[in-house]
Amino acid sequence: MVTSNTATPRPSVIQLSIKEKAALYAAYIPAFADGGVFIPSTRDYELGDDMYVLLSLPDDMQRYPVAGKVAWVTPAKAAGGRTQGVGIMFPKDEKTRALKLKIEEILGAHLSSERPTQTI
Repeated sequence: MVTSNTATPRPSVIQLSIKEKAALYAAYIPAFADGGVFIPSTRDYELGDDMYVLLSLPDDMQRYPVAGKVAWVTPAKAAGGRTQGVGIMFPKDEKTRALKLKIEEILGAHLSSERPTQTI
């Protein structure tokens, strides 16, 4: 029997629990058309890597599964003291569209704030 080492790597699975509105504001990426979230990580990722995120939001016991892709990478020792990690772009589907709306409802007027975030 011949085996191959070229198998597709399994997506990373990360649990991200955001407990405060300010942390959600810093992590949310509204610049992505379908929304996204920044995940602090010291692990090396490449653009396009698949990620499976179990996301918890402030004051919400539910965990939201998101099968996203890495669309942003902040390297170690990034300019401006930004946290190392990755931005995960939400997929274009009904479940994550509802999640995006829920996040934007939680953030409300904060979305138009000029405060810095972990991304743009």
